[in-house]
Formats: sequence, C-alpha cells, structure tokens
Amino acid sequence: MRSKSIDTMKKIKTFAEEYYMLHYQSPSMAQIAENIGIARSTAYKYLIEMDHRGMISYDGKKIRTEIIDHSNPKMIRAAVLGNIACGLPNVAEENIEEYVSLPESLFGRGEFYILRARGESMIEAGIEDGDLVVIRKQSYANDGDIIVALVEEEATLKKMYREENGRIILHPENKDMSDIVVDNCIIQGIAVKVIKDLN
Repeated sequence: MRSKSIDTMKKIKTFAEEYYMLHYQSPSMAQIAENIGIARSTAYKYLIEMDHRGMISYDGKKIRTEIIDHSNPKMIRAAVLGNIACGLPNVAEENIEEYVSLPESLFGRGEFYILRARGESMIEAGIEDGDLVVIRKQSYANDGDIIVALVEEEATLKKMYREENGRIILHPENKDMSDIVVDNCIIQGIAVKVIKDLN
C-alpha cells in the first residue's frame, strides 16, 4: 500500500465506534473490509498505521478509541429460562435456553433472568405472547408491581395487590379475565422491562 488515505482511516474509526455501540465488541477484520470496501489485508495495514498514529488503540484483536473507552457499559449476565404463563398459573420451565448481556445503565443492579411470556392476560400492560420479560430476582414487591408469583408450585406473571385482610390479588391486565385471589404466594421476582417479540 503506497499511501494511506486519511478519509479511509476516519471511516474505519467511525465504523468501529458505531459497531461497538450496537454490539459491545470490535468488528472483525472481514466486517471492516466489507463495510469500507477494501481487502482484509488492507484493513489490517490501516489498523496498524492508525494505532501507530494514535488515532486508535489496536492490540491485534480489539479496537479502542476515546469514544469506546468512555461508553464501555457494565454488563449483567441474565439467563433466558423459558416460558411463564400470562393466563392461568402454569409450571415455569427452568431450562436455560441461553445467556444474554444486559447493560446495567438500562436495567439497574441486581440478579436478573428472562422469561418468555405465554398467553394474553397481560396484554393491557404491553406484555404479549412471545415477548421476553426481564425479571429482577427478589422476594418482595409493592402493590402494583408485575411479579412472578409461585402459587402451589405453579408460576404466573401478574400484577400484585394486597387486601387489608392479608390476601393477595394476582390481577391480569386483560379486562376479559378475572383476578386470582390467594392466601399467599411466593414472589420470585418483579418485571422490570419487556423486550418485544418482533416476529
């Protein structure tokens, strides 16, 4: 490579930063080459030259820039555990399907897991069949929280209210469905976010 284009260097840097913001990792050499329209070997030579000039920091694997260093999020690992009934209580499947990383800045601190909603009892709360519900694991909840309630070894996702007599109302967010009233239940967590099923 006889001369290195400053414009190409800027494009590589911008692409690496934008890619990191979306995926929280550096793009591969093949991805850089394809996006910029250069050969992989050329992309590698550019990265070495950009590192030499101080435009980026490149260790042969990761690309770092000032923007990337200042936007590095703390990530939380959460297991996708299967289905939760949004209808009548149902046994929750606790087979781990996969792990996903959640940015702490969006979800807060704590221990999290993810359940796939099944049924239509929470549709008026914006939780539809197939959506992923991010649950913060905790054993307490306030009135109006959407909780994972374990009732006689069956789990369901409902909005919770307490009556003055101590009984618990598990309220579906669907006007066509009735409340479930129980003497007690085990709270396994509260819903903090819904990730919509776009399929």
